Amino acid sequence: MRKCHLLVVTCLVVAMAGCQSSGSTSSAGREGYFTWVDEQGQVRHTPIPEAAADNEKADEERGQKDQEEAQRADGTESRESLASQKYDDEFNLENYPDGNQLEKDGYIRPGEPQPYFTWRDAEGNFRVSYYQPDTRSAVEKGRIKPPVELTEASIHQAGAVSGEAALPEGADPEAMAVLGMEPNAESFFAQWSRKCCRNMDRAESEDWQQGREFGIDMDETAPVHSFSTGDSPYRLVRLPSAETHNDFILRLRSFANNGVFVPSVAFLDGSFAPVRVVTDLVAEYVPESWHSHGFLQAYIPVFPGRGERWIVLFTRDEDLAGQTVIEGKYGPEAIPHTRTGELGLSREGE
Repeated sequence: MRKCHLLVVTCLVVAMAGCQSSGSTSSAGREGYFTWVDEQGQVRHTPIPEAAADNEKADEERGQKDQEEAQRADGTESRESLASQKYDDEFNLENYPDGNQLEKDGYIRPGEPQPYFTWRDAEGNFRVSYYQPDTRSAVEKGRIKPPVELTEASIHQAGAVSGEAALPEGADPEAMAVLGMEPNAESFFAQWSRKCCRNMDRAESEDWQQGREFGIDMDETAPVHSFSTGDSPYRLVRLPSAETHNDFILRLRSFANNGVFVPSVAFLDGSFAPVRVVTDLVAEYVPESWHSHGFLQAYIPVFPGRGERWIVLFTRDEDLAGQTVIEGKYGPEAIPHTRTGELGLSREGE
């Protein structure tokens, strides 16, 4: 009798196990519960928790999405391969545009899809995000400073001869007068050097200040010298040693306040003999802001390693006769040139 009972229980367990294994396709599985047999042979019915059902449903949906993404990727790859084959077969400007323009466009040809990346969100869903490549340079992104452009100017130095030129053979001798040329004319540098600068007053000279911009007041207290370009107030600035600064770029600013001082710059050696004179600076005007007056700004190379020891800041009569015209808030504005003003000197990069 006992053996018969065990046999019945065994058959029941096998039968119920078969029911349980097929529960995923049975109506019971779809209704949210499963059937099982405990250790005493009792048939049990346990509801499936909602969380488990949700996870199963999410897994099923995730699998479908993965399959769709794979199909889309296969379709994109197929299109790209077809497009590549088309480009290989056709050699024209449409398929092979200008390389520089293509780089600006992020290497995306007309009609091609934008690049994208896939990612998974907090709920485990796959997402696709398209983006436009950033093709700006490091300078445009502000990661590095743009290179400094030296200010256009007239450079006068020893050895530069102006006007001393011979006419071609057979040319009209009066052509030199028409062109404003004088035979054996003295150069600007030679004329300027004759009237400067060994007898200059050096009592109120300024020393170069390292690591920051420093101001130079070109006011009524500034000494006046008779240059070949006219009488002008001036300031002397001692340059840093050639041992510490073989060469550098001078940033020169002249601030506009009821007028602006238009500077010219001369470089002297240790004995106060002129080495180089810089005039006609095509300075950039920077408009005023909430923290600064507007100013003229120029960048000039300096060469202490070549014997330049002093800077002379002055202005010319022809500069005083002119004016600087800027685009103001209500249209063009004229800033008069004056004999006084405030200058700022610094080494570029400090």
